[in-house]
Amino acid sequence: MTRQRALIWFKRDLRIHDHAALVAAQSHADALALFVIEPEWMESPECDASHVDHALCCLAELRIALAQIGLPLLVRVGSAVAVLSQLHQEVGYTHLLNHEETGPGWSYGRDMQVALWCKSAGVEWQEFTQTGVVRRLRNRSGWAARWQARMNAPLHLLQGGFTAATSLDLPELPTLTSLGFSPHGKKLQAAGEKAARHTLKSFLQVRGYDYRKALSSPLSAEEGCSRLSPHLAFGTLSMRTVHQATEVAIGHTPDRALAYALRGFSGRLRWHCHFMQKLEDEPDIEFHNFARAFDGLREDEFNEAHFLAWCQGRTGYPMVDACMRSLVATGWLNFRMRAMLVSFASYHLWLHWRPTGLFLARQFLDYEPGIHWSQMQMQSGTSGINTLRMYSPTKQAKDQDPVGHFIRRWVPELARVPLPYLAEP
Repeated sequence: MTRQRALIWFKRDLRIHDHAALVAAQSHADALALFVIEPEWMESPECDASHVDHALCCLAELRIALAQIGLPLLVRVGSAVAVLSQLHQEVGYTHLLNHEETGPGWSYGRDMQVALWCKSAGVEWQEFTQTGVVRRLRNRSGWAARWQARMNAPLHLLQGGFTAATSLDLPELPTLTSLGFSPHGKKLQAAGEKAARHTLKSFLQVRGYDYRKALSSPLSAEEGCSRLSPHLAFGTLSMRTVHQATEVAIGHTPDRALAYALRGFSGRLRWHCHFMQKLEDEPDIEFHNFARAFDGLREDEFNEAHFLAWCQGRTGYPMVDACMRSLVATGWLNFRMRAMLVSFASYHLWLHWRPTGLFLARQFLDYEPGIHWSQMQMQSGTSGINTLRMYSPTKQAKDQDPVGHFIRRWVPELARVPLPYLAEP
């Protein structure tokens, strides 16, 4: 009888807590963990050096955590099928275990190739859910109830450690330079599961108090928002962990104001998976207008000079430029200001959402394809089902930065402009 050997393929689930594939691997005789740094990812138009840098930092912590439970983590560079095939020759694993992924077009194509390879190699491939996204969903009837059931299900917790599949050499992790990237210069959020759990705790116990009031302004949102989105995007926290911890915090806090704020946050967690489901159901929305009646609306009138000014934060609209420069420097911006950037690009500058969306995808450390492309189309007015959203940069500046602190910080050339004129183009 063939000895069952599991290979846990880490993707965007760089954690050990609530990890279904890790727990499933414990039923096998031995196991090995793998992360593949894929050229298809690094060369994709939505990938940025900051994304790769953050992933490497997550992997450094994850490798130590896995070693402590007896599981070596291999990190290899190459196309997924080639790496999986080579490793199969080296250690002869029988089962490939990983979480489902609702990703961009290149990852969808990769998974189809992996499925064919597993079938030809006799490897049993098992994928586990980690979000509320339902594959092969025929209709959305009952989706919310299914989401709730998944989020309320018990966490996947490890019982003891592992028996390593084999003693393979574990070379040092590659660096940005060795992978062909130049330094990105962004000041990013801390990476890894420890930072993720600390961020969650600080939000639920302290920072979330003013969540409902703080989330709209880029000044207050920096601390008042959860700041969990990069951790969800890279999987250093599971959505189920966030949901359950939030419900516990709501139920146990004697502070009604905090409970009220956290209920607002809890409701938005479902939105996260709701938009990912849209991409799962209609992968084409990454590339084409959701409502094909809008084809040709902006595509043929794309103004490259306007696009470059928008990318560089040099449009002459103070709030737009401040938000773009802040985003480029930090990899994060609150939701309302993201929506304003897209609205401005689509309506004021009449730019098609695909090129602007790719630029923003590279800037967002928390780039989540399902949310990103759904929102790009919604804020650009090409979904055919949503109310048109046109944000006034002047109104947003006056409402969200009334004293001008944010604009003066990120657009210092306007530092001495009197406040009555600071919001104006």
